[in-house]
Amino acid sequence: MSGKVPAPEIRAPDAGGIAAAAAALRAGGLVALPTETVYGLAARADSDDAVASIYRAKGRPDFNPLIVHVPTLETARELALFDQRAEMLARAFWPGALTLVLPLREGARIAPAVTAGLPTIALRCPAHPVMRAVLEECGLPLAAPSANRSGGVSPTEAAHVAASLGAAVPLVLDGGPCGAGLESTIIALRGDGSWQVLRPGPIEEARISAILGAPPAAVTSAAIEAPGQLASHYAPGKPLRLDAREAAGDEFLIGFGGVEGDASLSPGGDLAEAAARLYACLHLAAAAPQGRIAVAPIPADGIGAAIMDRLRRAAA
Repeated sequence: MSGKVPAPEIRAPDAGGIAAAAAALRAGGLVALPTETVYGLAARADSDDAVASIYRAKGRPDFNPLIVHVPTLETARELALFDQRAEMLARAFWPGALTLVLPLREGARIAPAVTAGLPTIALRCPAHPVMRAVLEECGLPLAAPSANRSGGVSPTEAAHVAASLGAAVPLVLDGGPCGAGLESTIIALRGDGSWQVLRPGPIEEARISAILGAPPAAVTSAAIEAPGQLASHYAPGKPLRLDAREAAGDEFLIGFGGVEGDASLSPGGDLAEAAARLYACLHLAAAAPQGRIAVAPIPADGIGAAIMDRLRRAAA
């Protein structure tokens, strides 16, 4: 009897693939879909059973809320209360890699597990043409966390999804490598007028501040309000050492800039390229024979802050 993990069906995102994905989602099934950030494990957000299947497939803690993906700002307004700040951010960055945590609208048709019992909902309008086509075809808001086992390295290629989840996700649409390669920036807009970055991502805090002004001092909670806030997350399954300029004998070195390695985030020191390649390099390191991983120093400027956020959690 073979120990090989059963594989999901991987389809091209052509008209037939889009139609099959939409039909599966309307029926309450799971589909892995590409976004501009990472691949998402999608299910209809209004069904308790469909959302439960996400948690089962991922082995995800039930206190960790899910991001709901919508095709338009108009759809988002049906699910959450938008103040002037939320409207400005949505108009500036949607479709795109920004998630807004907003008050849940009373009567919104969202399964309780999506919000993990919180009075808020995390919403994003994605830019990837495949995800947008599926959203429009199925006509439903989709809960879609990253398409991998909970706490593991996020998938930026269809093969990563298959290796992590196997047949737990029956269908994967292969849209090629994700462009941004990091999960969305998550911003919480508080009722007292303050705002907070809950998870750094492709849209830097400075770009948010340019619209909202500097974030007022806010009392933050230790509670999990959004995905990616667990102290240990994005883990490759091996000890990981940061700020390494060379590898020890049992380490797989992920290089950057002038630090060469077994793989490099960006030989030219480009932080956007490093973000796009981060998870691909972590997948390579996880599959390598070396028992540990070392990562070259990464500047914490701009999107480098988001890269370092993921690496620190991976090392935790």
